[in-house]
Amino acid sequence: MDFFKYIHAVGTGPKGNRDLSFQESKDMMQQILDQSVPSEQIAAFLLGWRLKPETTEEFRGALSACDAYTKKENFPDSIELGYPFDGKAKNPYIFPLVAKALENTDLKLVIMGDDKQPAKDGITIKDICQNIDLHQNIQYFDRKKYCNKLHQLTDIRNKLGLRSGFNTIEKLPKVANSQYAITGVFHKPYVKKYVEIFADRYESFALIQGNEGTPELFSKGRIWIMKSNNIEEIIVAPQYYGIHYKKSWEQISLADSLEQLNNPSDEYLKLAKLNAAVYLFIAQKYKTIEDAFDALS
Repeated sequence: MDFFKYIHAVGTGPKGNRDLSFQESKDMMQQILDQSVPSEQIAAFLLGWRLKPETTEEFRGALSACDAYTKKENFPDSIELGYPFDGKAKNPYIFPLVAKALENTDLKLVIMGDDKQPAKDGITIKDICQNIDLHQNIQYFDRKKYCNKLHQLTDIRNKLGLRSGFNTIEKLPKVANSQYAITGVFHKPYVKKYVEIFADRYESFALIQGNEGTPELFSKGRIWIMKSNNIEEIIVAPQYYGIHYKKSWEQISLADSLEQLNNPSDEYLKLAKLNAAVYLFIAQKYKTIEDAFDALS
């Protein structure tokens, strides 16, 4: 279809806008990934799509197009961690320490990274992975290799400078065919939408009210997990496990982030163990988070 019809569908205002069908959204995303239309039209669509806003069916169609361009591998017994590609700005990452906490289990971590995307000016997964030795039970995938067409849109997205539908669909590409997945979510109203987009791609799928939108729990928060076609909500408080880590509210540098990973405090190591227990629970290795946490002690 003529791409301008898609711009018209999302960019004519509340009275003229309409939702795209699954096939239309898939075709739209294929044209964007191929960059067969001018960058100005791509930016115009992404802005209009965000403001319309996007529907679950549109997200699923766009994700289907991305799947067709994604080189996938099989990494058994793994949980895919859906991080935002705009990074973390105020706190260090914890996944390298989580991997160490899981070293005597059969659960592996899958993470994905790329150059920084809008809108937060944070430290990215790629920044960390390029500057630290990863534990053997972490599999890092660079998007330049597994989905180069999406990587090639980085310049257009950064020039636009705003969040777009990509920020949602890029989190969980299922690049390693993982059985389990968890990603971060800011607001409870988005839980149902994320479940509708991603849940049927995994044996077990969960969302977490994580630090800076990541699948990392730093303070008291909620976990939503799919069980028997129902969304179960669980509140997790680190204090319950004797953990008193204080998250930062200040900007953090890459050097500071790496320092906290290379020389972690006792509280940070305990927090890593709690996150490891959460992942084991989501991967159905234990019946409760408490059981998993005790097993890691």
